[in-house]
Amino acid sequence: MTPLGWSGIVRLGLVQACLGAIVVLTTSTLNRVMVVELALPALLPGLLVGIHYAVQATRPRMGWGSDRGGRRTPWIVGGMAVLAVGGVLAALAVGWMAQAQAEAQGYWAGLVLAALAFVLIGLGVSASGTSLLVLLAKRVAAPRRAAAATCVWIMMIAGFALTAGGAGSLLDPFSPARLLAVTGGVSVLALLVTLLAVRGLESQSSDAPASAEQPAAPVPFFEALREVWGEDTARRFTVFVFISMLAYSAQDLILEPFAGAVFGFSPGESTRLAGVQHGGVLVGMLMVALAGFVARRIGQPALASLRGWTLGGCLASALALVGLALAGWTGAQDWPLRENVFLLGVANGAFSIGAIGSMMQLAAQGRESREGLRVGLWGAAQGIAFGLGGLAGTAASDLAHVLIVASGSAYASVFAVEGVLFVVAAVLGARIATPTPASERAAVASADTPGAFVPTSPDGSGAAGSGLPLTASALKTQ
Repeated sequence: MTPLGWSGIVRLGLVQACLGAIVVLTTSTLNRVMVVELALPALLPGLLVGIHYAVQATRPRMGWGSDRGGRRTPWIVGGMAVLAVGGVLAALAVGWMAQAQAEAQGYWAGLVLAALAFVLIGLGVSASGTSLLVLLAKRVAAPRRAAAATCVWIMMIAGFALTAGGAGSLLDPFSPARLLAVTGGVSVLALLVTLLAVRGLESQSSDAPASAEQPAAPVPFFEALREVWGEDTARRFTVFVFISMLAYSAQDLILEPFAGAVFGFSPGESTRLAGVQHGGVLVGMLMVALAGFVARRIGQPALASLRGWTLGGCLASALALVGLALAGWTGAQDWPLRENVFLLGVANGAFSIGAIGSMMQLAAQGRESREGLRVGLWGAAQGIAFGLGGLAGTAASDLAHVLIVASGSAYASVFAVEGVLFVVAAVLGARIATPTPASERAAVASADTPGAFVPTSPDGSGAAGSGLPLTASALKTQ
């Protein structure tokens, strides 16, 4: 089984960019249209996005299905098709609500259609995103995984940016018909690019002409799920993913209000502050990928240790959150808030790529032909945690403001709890099995051998003699 080269990695990155393109329209653009143009309660789009996260509990079932079939490409393409249909239906639903509002009628029919659309969006993201991660995990050589994860996720961010910018210009002047046309165009284009990107990719990366993998034995889903949950590494990793992503996402919706209430930032300044954080995330991602590249050149596997970057990213995120808590408690107006937020972004970015790369390594640890089920289980933990994180962060902030008079101290208490969660995640992650030094050296050496792939043990558990590290997923789409 030959590993994917960089051309194959970039092609999968294009698929991830297409996922991001549709998701950013449905979770951001439609959100704004419902709240601003239609003057609907902000809770409504929040609940719809919550549906999309809740449906991602189906990820283990999606991964199990791809394990049984032995191929990931049909699930990637099928999931993208379902996602595209969901995106178009969501735009149509918003149009129905706008028409009903103009005619002074109830918008319940549009709301029901929107709920159905976001169910399809969640299903599409689950099917396509899970199988894409499994294909990366099974086809990318271990020393390249951090760089591959960085490449794929940066392309997804590019999909966010290009779609937001291009669609934003095409939507003016706004009308429901124009929204439907733009969303439909993006969805169709995303599906076509996906079809071209994955065409022949799975067969090219395998020595077997008919199938990229041997199909899994016909074990019922819940029995297979119990088997995977019974694996110590998979179970611990699932808990680690949930706790770390809960901490990761809980500060998402309170950082800008904190900057406004405590430091007097205007809406424009707080938006730019969020941009500083996202810039830090990008720097953290690139830093991990660069470390992996340097490690291969100088033969120093510790530099590329995904375990080290993941645990270090968790602890650094905790320290950055402690800094924000101190800023709230002291109320010091000269606190270097932008620098603090940038460092939080860098730590989050390093943690994210270390987590994704580690997940790719751990996917093969344990019983054979369960890679999709494991990745699906971790993806479900991530999706549920991300949905709960935003809700928990805002709810905790509201509760803190009721119990604590000073606004800065209220926000500080929430940041402190998030920091504790990151420390707990690091402690949990440290208990997950790690590779032996010999297997790490072999992995680094194999990257310099043309066509070489990391050797697997007879039971399919990954690099010989190893029980590789950890982690989670860091971006909303996944």
